[in-house]
Amino acid sequence: MRVKKPGITSEPTNISINFEGLQVSARTGESVAAALVNSGHLGFRTTNAGAERGIFCGMGVCSECALTIDGEPGRLGCMTKVSEGMCVEKNPPMRHLNDATSLALEDEVIDCQVLVVGAGPAGLQAALSAAQCGAQVVVLDERVAPGGQYFKQPNAHFQVEEDGLDHQYRQGRELLHSLDNAGVEIRLGTRVWGASDTGEIYATSSERRLVLKWRSLVLASGAYERGVPFPGWTLPGVMTTGAAQTLLRSYLVAAGRKILVSGNGPLNLQVAAELTRADIDVVAVAELAALWRPSNITHLTRMMLAAPAYGREGLSYVTDLLRARVPLMARSTIIEAQGDGRVEAAVVAKIDETGHAISGTEKSFDVDSICLGFGFVPSSELARSLGCSHHLDASSGTVVVRRDPLGRTSVKGVWGIGDGGSVKGAQVAQSMGKLAGADAARHIGATVDSRGSDETARTIRILSRQEKFQRSLWQQFKAPRLVDQLATPGTIICRCEEITLAEIDAALESWLGSAGSLKRVTRAGMGKCQGRYCSPVLSELASRAAGVKVDALSGFIPQAPFLPTCAAALARGRSLSQDPPS
Repeated sequence: MRVKKPGITSEPTNISINFEGLQVSARTGESVAAALVNSGHLGFRTTNAGAERGIFCGMGVCSECALTIDGEPGRLGCMTKVSEGMCVEKNPPMRHLNDATSLALEDEVIDCQVLVVGAGPAGLQAALSAAQCGAQVVVLDERVAPGGQYFKQPNAHFQVEEDGLDHQYRQGRELLHSLDNAGVEIRLGTRVWGASDTGEIYATSSERRLVLKWRSLVLASGAYERGVPFPGWTLPGVMTTGAAQTLLRSYLVAAGRKILVSGNGPLNLQVAAELTRADIDVVAVAELAALWRPSNITHLTRMMLAAPAYGREGLSYVTDLLRARVPLMARSTIIEAQGDGRVEAAVVAKIDETGHAISGTEKSFDVDSICLGFGFVPSSELARSLGCSHHLDASSGTVVVRRDPLGRTSVKGVWGIGDGGSVKGAQVAQSMGKLAGADAARHIGATVDSRGSDETARTIRILSRQEKFQRSLWQQFKAPRLVDQLATPGTIICRCEEITLAEIDAALESWLGSAGSLKRVTRAGMGKCQGRYCSPVLSELASRAAGVKVDALSGFIPQAPFLPTCAAALARGRSLSQDPPS
């Protein structure tokens, strides 16, 4: 449903698109996914088993929102803007797709002094910092708008009053304005699919095959939300909190009218509070952490000392939720989503210290949407493929890049910053971006004057406070890390290939090995998300069965293409759709 937010004063022009023979109202500039969710259409594609799926990640990672748009199958609803008269159909099962799209892409080679991959807070700040040092900078991002997951901006066709926008909007707009003034080239809708150790990045857009030659490479690829399997988590209407926030902040569309939020961390409280402010009924927030334990007073005090503004902001989310009488269910989680073809109810239960549901504590809620946020996994495929050293972060269970205080990785000329290196939030990401951008410019011979040196020292001090804030924040939200504790034998672990826990367990009985072994035996991880949502679970299950600890090599080995990319787009020279020369 459409909602309002302060500072956004008028709506874009309404247009009409066709979905499955029905006329659907849409707003100029919004995504197909936003238009369909607003109209109550949650099923986007049909699986090989005949089930329907809808928007899940909202950022182009999961491919659950794949649609056939104007005759072209496999288009992602969250990444495609509407146009007048657009014909949209539910995508057929993936194994039945016949992509006859003719791609005649132009080849383009771009020489970059500093190449930044990712237009989120870290990447944009790094680009600005490098440009201010005099470097020529190119930024790549596959989304249709810059800002990443944190600096989501209103649909460009909205009219806004700058003073009425919240600080998160304004901060992003100021950064984008500075980048424009600095002459940074931002290429949106550009998907990086490969890299070489000879200083080349390979990417595609709707019109071009790109080879980008770099002298300094800054990787700011961001992160995606961790998948935690439980019965019903694939139902249309179940999505990540990031997807719900994109719908809300970018398109003024609520994910539903009655929403349950479940997971771990402050983003869930923020999204729940924003939904409540938009007059949406948030039926409950189920948080894994024990929010009300006495030790949290100490952690909160340390947060307020390190970054008082962000501490107050976090408290405002809790205050808004309490004022709206939204139940804050600590040490609890969703354990089941129920519904016939779409989510209709959510079951929440208390958990024990191991993350398992406590029998007899179940409570059911009528809902039409469920928002999940169980933490994040860094998008490390590009850094790992380049040979950057990584290690396993025991607290989060994720593979993170080894980097020095300036963001330098083990590979000369490559920096890894932001959540793509290690998830520490947008403020840390920006500070690291500022340091890495200047350092990347120095690497190509740019001169940083004394004022720049003073700014570096100042940024390092700010970064230290921000990291202190993050450490205290995650002590406050410390909770069991969920893997398979909520899954039953029939629960789907691999969303793309529809592989259940029972099938994984059966394979492990006769085939002990790695996550890669499970992939070959069961096909889990071979779908369009390429294991991003099941790989952490598979790694844990395989390591547990083999009696070894999960380490940095336990998951899938990244191989190009890192994301689903049409073969015709990968071919150099003539398009595969063209006849060969005689």
